[in-house]
Amino acid sequence: MDLPEFRNRVGEKLDTAFHPGNREDVLVLLGHGVTGNKDRPLLVAVAEGLAARGWPCLRISWPGNGNSEGDFRHATITKESRDLRDILEALPSRLKIAYIGHSMGGAVGVTVAAEDPRIRVLVSLAGMVRTEAFYEREFDGVIPDKGFMWDNPECPLSQKHVDDFCAIGDLFDEVGQVSVPWLLIHGSADDVVLPEDSKDAYDTAEEPKRLVEIKGAGHSFDEPTYPQVVSSVADWLDEYLG
Repeated sequence: MDLPEFRNRVGEKLDTAFHPGNREDVLVLLGHGVTGNKDRPLLVAVAEGLAARGWPCLRISWPGNGNSEGDFRHATITKESRDLRDILEALPSRLKIAYIGHSMGGAVGVTVAAEDPRIRVLVSLAGMVRTEAFYEREFDGVIPDKGFMWDNPECPLSQKHVDDFCAIGDLFDEVGQVSVPWLLIHGSADDVVLPEDSKDAYDTAEEPKRLVEIKGAGHSFDEPTYPQVVSSVADWLDEYLG
């Protein structure tokens, strides 16, 4: 599959990694969470596992993250949602697209899938729905434009981040507008994005939908649980994108 170089509407180049698969005219996009990048072990494991089952996959680093161009301080849900739309615009129209988002990347997926029919299947891995509550729980003591997310100097907490988390508040309106097959996977021990985000999104969402809770898994899952994540996603893609 020949894929273009991806740049967003302001010209920032996105760092991506492609995993070929033998299925034709389909592509699975994978987006990471806040402070992450395309090389997070979860995204690599899922992409490799799906590609081994024939699904072509494209891992994405949002602008300002990893080796993508851009400024991390601008990497909000709203901007990354525009970045995802720019990627969809650049892809061949024949492709049937599935999007898998982890954490804040899950919020991006819900935002776009709620209104863009180019996403045919949606998967949320520990997907964020209550954005303001996440900010208050994780970063309420951090001074915007001075402090850092989880004390990581490469990830400054900007006022843009705070304003976006709080302006969105939650995504339940968008959740109700998602009409494509939606798989939600969450670890029962996740204390970063609480399992209730996925449970309540599942209760709100339209069919077809499925909620998979992985006992004992934390926010980024782990090597012992990666196979369960991969098999759950592969089964969903087989059913709704194959």
